[in-house]
Amino acid sequence: MSTHTDGEHRTPRIGQPPETRRELYVKILWIAMWLAFLGGPAADLLQGNHTRVGTVFGWAGLVVFALTYVGLVVRQTGRPLARHVVHGSLAALPVFAVVLSVTMGEEWLVLFVYVSVACGAVLPLRWTRPAILATTGALIVVGLTIDRSPEYWLLVPTLLGGFSMIGVRELVRTSRELREARARVAQLAANEERLRLARDLHDLLGHSLSLITLKSELAGRMLPDHPGKAADQVADIEKVSRQALVDVREAVTGYRRPRLGAELAGAQAALAAAGIGAEIPPQVPELPETQEAALAWTLREAVTNVVRHSGARRCLVSLVRRETLAGPVVELTVEDDGAGPTGAPPGNGLAGLAERVAAVGGTLDTGPAPGRGFLLVARVPAGSVGSAA
Repeated sequence: MSTHTDGEHRTPRIGQPPETRRELYVKILWIAMWLAFLGGPAADLLQGNHTRVGTVFGWAGLVVFALTYVGLVVRQTGRPLARHVVHGSLAALPVFAVVLSVTMGEEWLVLFVYVSVACGAVLPLRWTRPAILATTGALIVVGLTIDRSPEYWLLVPTLLGGFSMIGVRELVRTSRELREARARVAQLAANEERLRLARDLHDLLGHSLSLITLKSELAGRMLPDHPGKAADQVADIEKVSRQALVDVREAVTGYRRPRLGAELAGAQAALAAAGIGAEIPPQVPELPETQEAALAWTLREAVTNVVRHSGARRCLVSLVRRETLAGPVVELTVEDDGAGPTGAPPGNGLAGLAERVAAVGGTLDTGPAPGRGFLLVARVPAGSVGSAA
């Protein structure tokens, strides 16, 4: 988003976008799911199977191992850590797994699952698969050293955890790159719009300002000897300047008029940035400019309310053309699964939308959605313009 400070326009720099709530939830869920495997070592310690020194050693090793694993996986899949920290942490995990398994017993072989997951989350792809297979091999060797019948069922989560983590990491990376691409596209589109507006203003004002300059010089030369003719030139200058002002206002008004296609793209980006799942129509029915502007403003306000106030997880936007007894209409529906209406009177935003839609002969209905959430339906006459583009 561009900002203005002391009249200066500044273009934002595109860097690594912040992590979305969806990505954070995926990582937390993934880590919490695998942390459930630590129940075996914890239960082994709580059952009193070891001496007091062994129990203290076990708890200390388990806590340090878990913190190292969580910190490594969470930070490396978000904002990468320094290389020496990554290498040191990743080297420490298998050492902890081997030492604790050998000294504490076969219940601790589960730590190799976390070593495999950490390899899938941290290592470059060319090293990830060999590292996961090596971790699985180490699990077998250490297990046979402890017991001739080790926990062979751990082979499945060890392989599954490591290779699945590769997919999770690629999903997060792809999502981040997609948001970066969207930000760059939005910036390029804004720059192109500024350039086009500058070109149009140059075309509109170039001739008018040149004519005003010439007539001003001519009026200045005529003023001493021919004040009447100079007054005619000043009157012409006034006409030209007024027309130039009208042209500029029309140009700026045209650029400020919202378009449904652009608002749908903006709604998709806003909902995604807020971690809200969105269903957006791929096509936009054709409408006269005034009706399209009314629906575009309605969509913008509705999506803003969903992002700011609803607490929703999903938002459904539909845009369809219907035939009614009064003639064809285009119907915009915005439905979320959030908290729903509060019972308070409608705010200024919805009241303003109702007036805007009514001004083009349409209607605006709001209320609770079926089941849970908030539902907004706006209908405007389709006019004489054809159906979907």
